[in-house]
Amino acid sequence: MVESRQEARGSRMITELAFTPPVGTSAGVEVLSLADLRARAGPERLAGPNRHDFHVLVTLTSGSLRQTVDFTRHTLSLGSWLWVRPGQVHQWGDITQAEGTLILFERDFPDPATAAAARLDEPHAPVVRTPHGEDIEALNMAAHHLDREFHSPIRMPVDVHVAVERHLLAVLVLRLAHLAAPAGGTAPEPDSAYVRFRDAVEREFAGTRCLEDYARALGYSARTLSRATLAAAGVGAKEFIDRRVVLEAKRMLAHSDLSAARIAAQLGFSSATNFSKYFHKHTGQTPIAFRRSSRGRHHQAPYGLSPSGPPATGG
Repeated sequence: MVESRQEARGSRMITELAFTPPVGTSAGVEVLSLADLRARAGPERLAGPNRHDFHVLVTLTSGSLRQTVDFTRHTLSLGSWLWVRPGQVHQWGDITQAEGTLILFERDFPDPATAAAARLDEPHAPVVRTPHGEDIEALNMAAHHLDREFHSPIRMPVDVHVAVERHLLAVLVLRLAHLAAPAGGTAPEPDSAYVRFRDAVEREFAGTRCLEDYARALGYSARTLSRATLAAAGVGAKEFIDRRVVLEAKRMLAHSDLSAARIAAQLGFSSATNFSKYFHKHTGQTPIAFRRSSRGRHHQAPYGLSPSGPPATGG
């Protein structure tokens, strides 16, 4: 779970939430119900956006639930799974209309082989996954076994208990990451040109927004990258770059008190004015207007959590 401490100054927002295991449990993973979450944090404490440094899995047993992840709204229905990854912005909907299971785990809790096979560091993985056929029962069984192990009294050496939880979590995330397609096949792998471009943008978006820079560095033509990105992501390569820059700008505006000038500098803009024009062009809002709308009412962290690391300061 996560400790909680609310920043006192003005309208400062939580920049990132750190995982802390509940007292008396092993480190690395926690399983709780939505009823448990409601008991710990009322609806008002869940209303605002938060950014975690751990993974969040949510699945429902009844009702439906609207969730916002990286400022995009998703509807979670019975049997579907929501997967919020470290660094993504998560905002809960009305959890009084649903029941289900919530699984939190640190990014380094799964073993390296599981992390690689489940693509835990994949920033472009789907947020909502909907299993079909035998996958539904397999995922429910994996979640049930993990839940039971987490809540059972520890009757074995702690390191063995932790190993069991790690293996049970591995079964769940591996199955979830590699769901079969509805027709029974497997989803096609994206084109290698797109994968290389996507990964380069993730590394370099704060350094360059120029498509030609990526094409030159990767050894492709700009047209090849645009075709590959359009086929895999549904948008052209230049728009893909711009969307990643805008997403990071939104994250920084919503979860820090950094000035527009500081954000502009961190994202590679020559001035706050150029950043503001760029942001308005792509969102229809000024940075200040977006910051106000994204924050809403001042809130506390949802699980009774606290920010990790030093708070951001204005500049």
